Amino acid sequence: MEPIIRIHTYTDRKLNNLGYLDISGNKLSGSMPEEIGACTKLQSLKINNNKFSGSLPGTIGNLGSLQIMLDVSNNNLSGVLPQQLGKLEMLEFLNLSHNQFSGSIPSSLARMVSLSTLDVSYNDLERPVPTARLLQNASASWFLPNKGLCGNLSGLPPCDSTPVVGHHERKTLGLLLPIIPVVGFGVVATIVVIIILSRNKRKPLESVAAEGRDLFSVWNFDGRLAFDDIVRETEDFDEKYIIGTGGYGKVYKAQLQDGHLVAVKNLHQTQEELDDERRFHSEMEILSQIRQRSIVKMYGFCSHPVYKFLVYEYIQRGSLHGTLENEELAKELDWQKRITLATDVAQAISYLHHECSPPIIHRDITSNNILLDITFKAFVSDFGTARILKPDSSNWSALAGTYGYIAPELSYTSVVTEKCDVYSFGVVVLELVMGKHPRDKLGSSLPSGKQAMLVKDILDQRPTTPTTTEENNLSLLIKLAFSCLESSPQARPTMQEAHQTLICLSAH
Repeated sequence: MEPIIRIHTYTDRKLNNLGYLDISGNKLSGSMPEEIGACTKLQSLKINNNKFSGSLPGTIGNLGSLQIMLDVSNNNLSGVLPQQLGKLEMLEFLNLSHNQFSGSIPSSLARMVSLSTLDVSYNDLERPVPTARLLQNASASWFLPNKGLCGNLSGLPPCDSTPVVGHHERKTLGLLLPIIPVVGFGVVATIVVIIILSRNKRKPLESVAAEGRDLFSVWNFDGRLAFDDIVRETEDFDEKYIIGTGGYGKVYKAQLQDGHLVAVKNLHQTQEELDDERRFHSEMEILSQIRQRSIVKMYGFCSHPVYKFLVYEYIQRGSLHGTLENEELAKELDWQKRITLATDVAQAISYLHHECSPPIIHRDITSNNILLDITFKAFVSDFGTARILKPDSSNWSALAGTYGYIAPELSYTSVVTEKCDVYSFGVVVLELVMGKHPRDKLGSSLPSGKQAMLVKDILDQRPTTPTTTEENNLSLLIKLAFSCLESSPQARPTMQEAHQTLICLSAH
């Protein structure tokens, strides 16, 4: 008999201070207990990949402190989703996928202002998708397949019409949708090319743009509109629209017809083409699988012999490196903003290492790959060299990254581990504190009992003088940075530990 989890009525006395609960990946069955609502200090709740049945209890709305994640995916839960979900206004990640929920998506979800990801795919939901800011640029993969969801979202049918789909198209779509979440998008693109070729024997020049649009429409956005917009608005990728250069392509700014601004990374089509192609498909695959509020969102892609580009959300201020080089912006980036920025980046990397399965290693955490919006909120970008850590692999890799940020052990071993990202994060934190790359500080350690003197000696002088509380927090931040820069990977903290340390700093 498979185990059944029970949370008894004394939960409020025994577990009311519990912050994290992860019982995922077991064989737990039975219904979710109403008493879970008594764990009011939970920040993250994961019960995914079990065999829970019955409905999602309305007491879930009592978990007002839930901020990081609520994941109930891959169970046997059913019934109508409770309106009380809308009370979780701090929640960032909500995964209800792969269950048997029916009825409609609660309209109360529009109140969840912090939500960055909502996945209700593979259920029996129907009726309109609620109107919310989160859903304006959401991926259709969050909602498909379901019984009858509709709405003003690319990939979903409009609620006032029923699209007519022939038998052949239904069959093709049914084959593609289950594949998309599992395999890399490069493979999906190849499948779509084969479908296009089988339907259209003619290969005139005018078909190039049509194929590009079709490939772009595999994921998100109206592919035809977006493809035409991007090529037209960049005047076929004219250099005057370039806003930056990535590891394997130039980045352009484009405005879609609906006024939406996007950043477009266009793949180099010249030298080192094979390596660039590999990076292109790596970034497509990884960014299509992850959603986290401090990781730049990928809206779509086009993979074609003539056009290869990735489309992201547009982040207004550009890179952290550029901000630190700008005297006025560096002054505006005060100490509290810098501590918050470090916390956001740590949370993003911690998500890659500890929330993704298998873990993802970024391998190029630098100030150039951290983008800032108008409020100086940070977003980790550029996943061209990222690697998925496979448990059945040696995870050997050629050297990748940016000199000055690469962990020292990679000079004598080529085995990729999470601690490589930890080292790079330590460099970025010192750069954030000093206002410049900490070249002469790398390889040294924090002098015992001299934190106050060190803070005074290395602080960026452009922001206003830190308060006593800020100076104490900066001292602890510097101590964390040096622990991340330990020469021995084993001596460095995990990114989860680093993030927890920074949460404590931000709370002061």
